[in-house]
Amino acid sequence: MLTQHIAAASVCTPSRAAFLTGRYPLRSGMVSSNGYRVLQWTAVSGGLPTNETTFAKILKDKGYATGLIGKWHLGLNCGSSTDHCHHPLNHGFDHFYGMPFSMMGDCVHWELSEKRAGLERKLNFCSQILSIAALTLTAGKLTRLIAGSWRPVIWSTITAILLLTTSYFTGALIVHADCFLMRNDTITEQPMRFQRTTSLILKEISSFVKRNKQGPFLLFVSFLQVHTPLITTEKFLGKSVHGLYGDNAEEMDWMVGQILDTLDVEGLTNTTLVYFASDHGGSLESQLGSNQYGGWNGIYKGGKGMGGWEGGIRVPGIFRWPGVLPAGRVIHEPTSLMDIFPTVVQLGGGQIPQDRVIDGRDLLPLLLGTVQHSDHEFLLHYCEKFLHAARWHQRDRGAVWKVHYVTPVFHPEGAGACYGRGVCPCSGDRVSRHNPPLLFDLSRDPFEAHALTPDTEPSFYHVVERVARAVEEHRRTLSPVPLQLDTLDNIWRPWLQPCCGPFPLCWCNREGDPQ
Repeated sequence: MLTQHIAAASVCTPSRAAFLTGRYPLRSGMVSSNGYRVLQWTAVSGGLPTNETTFAKILKDKGYATGLIGKWHLGLNCGSSTDHCHHPLNHGFDHFYGMPFSMMGDCVHWELSEKRAGLERKLNFCSQILSIAALTLTAGKLTRLIAGSWRPVIWSTITAILLLTTSYFTGALIVHADCFLMRNDTITEQPMRFQRTTSLILKEISSFVKRNKQGPFLLFVSFLQVHTPLITTEKFLGKSVHGLYGDNAEEMDWMVGQILDTLDVEGLTNTTLVYFASDHGGSLESQLGSNQYGGWNGIYKGGKGMGGWEGGIRVPGIFRWPGVLPAGRVIHEPTSLMDIFPTVVQLGGGQIPQDRVIDGRDLLPLLLGTVQHSDHEFLLHYCEKFLHAARWHQRDRGAVWKVHYVTPVFHPEGAGACYGRGVCPCSGDRVSRHNPPLLFDLSRDPFEAHALTPDTEPSFYHVVERVARAVEEHRRTLSPVPLQLDTLDNIWRPWLQPCCGPFPLCWCNREGDPQ
């Protein structure tokens, strides 16, 4: 168990890009500069660039069968609805089954809406403006204050009605646009029927393992749990003492058990490395009244979407490999999701790419206990393209320092959540900039509750200056790349919309009933 396992981002799209490539998401352009924290639609042109190398691509070249089952959310198409330039099959996976996008509240008209509510407000506002314009023009024409054709009145009225109609059906349109399943290049279910999704995914996992058990395989199971709207099958509803979130977490836990049982039945337990983690912490803003739907981050401050606070980036890190890794070992050294890339590549007999910076470090010596300290001396914590914080693992003192340059403004002050229901902003007037930066010693204060000062910490300036030098050294390794999540690459484009059936109906069911 890794107790200081750190995500490279506090939201899913950039965190997953870093996990697969072993590189900070800024290096691949999987960040934005203007508030678009993740890919917003399936039908956008942004995504993980094809010149990035995933661990799946390297292991595939070494003879591994490679599969991804579950959530992708790293892009799909570039120029047409079928070019699949960002598809998992173009990033080293032989087999894909799951959601090319992500689970979201709008998939079931959840009250916590990522897109629907905002779109409805904008469409209704535009409809009202056009309606007022049409009425004004009509009054002007009837009173003969306005001369000319009735055509502007007619077009304003028609457009207002179309916008109002579109607003009414916004939820259904989003469900069909984003909430569907694919097997490899083919859409199998659009929209998804969520009460059977868990069964379908487990069936696909079992099939992949049985099909490939005679040779080496890499299987990335990317759960749709635990994400709002917390869709949970009936057998787990009301079973936990932590409400709907607890029910959803227990269902995921049961799914992990089913996967491990499959390895046992197929005789693969002692020859399979199993790794479990999360891509970010729980969302404190996913709350309605007294119901917290976004999870809980324990003693750690902040949560999902926050660039540097531990609650958004410190995640579970669990490894299992009977007969190879010592059971019960707990490691308190700083590690990263990016470390999976070099660890898996070297275990699979591949070579770490030499033509690019790899930020991850091989974990195997630490897991085996042949070394006592992590190879990470510094880890950087970005929010979009903006550096919010950095940590220094000062091995000779056994200290882990955290320096915060920027932090989100909480509301109400000290509550640990930001204004509104979306994730916290990374820049603008709702973040605080700190000069000198905030300093914490995580080895003594993992809560990040007591910021150190020159009066309370004699080495304050030494630590701050040493981290600043490391940040500057890191920045010199960065090369400019297109930002895949900025507006132009992150807006819905109808010609990129995957659709099984006549557009815009986009309906099909090729799954049948799961066994």
